[in-house]
Amino acid sequence: MQGVEICLERPWRRETMHNLVKEATGIDFSELGNDLKTAKEVTLKALGVDLENKDKSSIEASPSVGHLLNEVFEIVVEPKLLQPTFVLDYPIEISPLAKPHRRHAGLTERFELFICGRELANAFSELTDPMDQRGRLEEQVRQHNEKRAAAAMDTNSVEGKSNKDEDGSYEVTLDDDFLTALEYGMPPASGMGLGIDRLVMLLTNSASIRDVIAFPVLKIQQ
Repeated sequence: MQGVEICLERPWRRETMHNLVKEATGIDFSELGNDLKTAKEVTLKALGVDLENKDKSSIEASPSVGHLLNEVFEIVVEPKLLQPTFVLDYPIEISPLAKPHRRHAGLTERFELFICGRELANAFSELTDPMDQRGRLEEQVRQHNEKRAAAAMDTNSVEGKSNKDEDGSYEVTLDDDFLTALEYGMPPASGMGLGIDRLVMLLTNSASIRDVIAFPVLKIQQ
C-alpha cells in the first residue's frame, strides 16, 4: 500500500487505546484520573516540541480527559497503525451510543479496526439504558453548541473562519424519537460498520478515496 507491505495473516493485533498511547508517548492516562488540567500539562510537556499549532490547539481545547486521550491517539498513534490493529476500550466521552465497559469505569465496549493508518471498521455493544443515553446525547449537543458559539465569536481571523466553517455549518439536535423508543425497551444488541470505500482503497492500492468512489462529492467554492 503506497510502498508499505501489509500482512493480513492472522492473528491481528489487539490493544487498548490507553496502552497504544502509552507505548507511543510514554503518557499513562490511566494514572491521570479525571484531572484535565494536569493531563493537558503532561501531554503538552511530552509532545510539545513535536506538535503543530493546530494539534496543540486541539489538545488545549479538549473538554475532558477522554477527549484528550482520543486527540493524542489521533495525532500520534493512528498514522502509525499500518498493520491490521484492533483498538479496544474507547473513552465513554467519545462513544455516545456504546455500552459502558463491564470491568473498567469511564470506558466503553467498543473497538475500531485500523489498517494503513485509516479506520476501516467501528463496532460496539449498543447502549440500551434510556436515561444514560439521554444524558450522553444532551452533553454532546451542549458541547457542539459551545463550539458553534466560540466559532461565531471569532470570525476576524483566518483560523476563526475555518473553525466556523467546520463547527457552525450544521446544527445538532436531540433525537427525542429515538430516546422515546429506547424507553419502551431495547434488547441487548451490537453491531459493526465497515467502510467499504476504505476497504476498496486498501485492495486497489489507492491513495485517495476519490479514486474509489463513483461519484465523489465536490466541494464548491463560494
